[in-house]
Amino acid sequence: MKNLKYYKNTFLIVILLFVFAGCKKDVVKQQEDSNPISPRIFDIGRVFSGARIINAGDTAKFHGVLFTPANKVKVSWLVNNVQASTDTAFNFKPTTGGEFTIKLLVTYNGDTTSRSTKVLVNPATYTFKPYTNITMAYLTSAGTAANINWNIVTHVAYKVGLVSPDGGLDVSAGEVNQTADELVARSHINGVPILLGISGRLSGIDGWAIYETNDFGTAIIDATKRHALVQKVKAYVAKKRMDGVDIMMTDINSGTAPDNITAIGPFLTELRAALPATDIITVTATVNYQHWGYPDLSAADWVNIHAFEDNIHIGPGAPVGQSSSYDFMVAGAAIWTQFHLPANKIVIGIPAFGLRYDALDADGNNASWGSYSYDTYSNILAFDPAANGKEETNMGFGIYFNGVPLVTKKAAYAKSAGFKGCYLWAEDYDVQGANSLLSAIFNAQK
Repeated sequence: MKNLKYYKNTFLIVILLFVFAGCKKDVVKQQEDSNPISPRIFDIGRVFSGARIINAGDTAKFHGVLFTPANKVKVSWLVNNVQASTDTAFNFKPTTGGEFTIKLLVTYNGDTTSRSTKVLVNPATYTFKPYTNITMAYLTSAGTAANINWNIVTHVAYKVGLVSPDGGLDVSAGEVNQTADELVARSHINGVPILLGISGRLSGIDGWAIYETNDFGTAIIDATKRHALVQKVKAYVAKKRMDGVDIMMTDINSGTAPDNITAIGPFLTELRAALPATDIITVTATVNYQHWGYPDLSAADWVNIHAFEDNIHIGPGAPVGQSSSYDFMVAGAAIWTQFHLPANKIVIGIPAFGLRYDALDADGNNASWGSYSYDTYSNILAFDPAANGKEETNMGFGIYFNGVPLVTKKAAYAKSAGFKGCYLWAEDYDVQGANSLLSAIFNAQK
């Protein structure tokens, strides 16, 4: 009887344990139902912290992402909304160029959370789109891909290379937020050649000469420094997969300006020999009296002429007015066709900035060397929303600029006279939409 009682008690305890366990499960379920656990993503490696830019064939790795509740969530990686993996980590290795959206979905108990980012892929091969006349967007080192309307541009030049007197080349501005990489990738995706613009120090918004600076000239006059600069340019163009170089040698405002200008000849020759035969090489040149000093530039694919800023509306007592007129552009272009190159080797420059007067003398003329400045077309439009149809508005004591009608007239002339096209300095001073100066150039040359 004693043993029987023991077994009965043991059996009762087992039954109670099962009942208790079942009750515990019910309580847990009730708690989960009352307080559902939402899936969470912990981006420890910050793989979703920003867009990435890679070359086709390279791999964008999405590793180190953690999830809760651990080992219970369903994971799905999507590329442009198509499932590509269900692993906890993902390697994206595209074979074609383009812009891709990478999205991570994490699901638990019917609830889903997500993260997404962009991967911009520079294609391994690309074909340049056809064009009749060049519409080139020339960006300063502060420009970005967001400044460009890819539907209207045929070429891009990015003035990111800063030449030092010792033959050095500073391209650090292009590394900020992968600006240079994005420009190259988007250019190639859109079938547009992109050139590395190189210069010495520039004067500011107008992007031209500084008094008594010889940075670029000093580098290319000396054969050893010139060779070092050529090799640095070659390496950077290859690394970034750019399509050529524009030589913007602006050391033309000093006592050694003639020597600086003459040195463009051997620099162009050496650069042409160093770069692939398919690369584009251009030179940006002045249209003032110094045009006589330029060497034979026929080895360049074309010459960009700085056919704006007549310099007669600055300085003490200078009359206020339009320094980048239609007539000045036509006369400057004629200098190059009469004495240097045929029109089909010349791209005409058009400004996207204005000359602003900050003080006038008693006669209503410019007061001094320090009483004028420049401002961008986008800032002019912000001040006067109707400025797109004008050439002057009352910023300061008056600012003179090229609006859409004048730019249209200039570009139409370039086309009718057989020039290779036009470039805008600078496209990051421009605006998008109907008031865009680059759009006016493109439309006039269609």
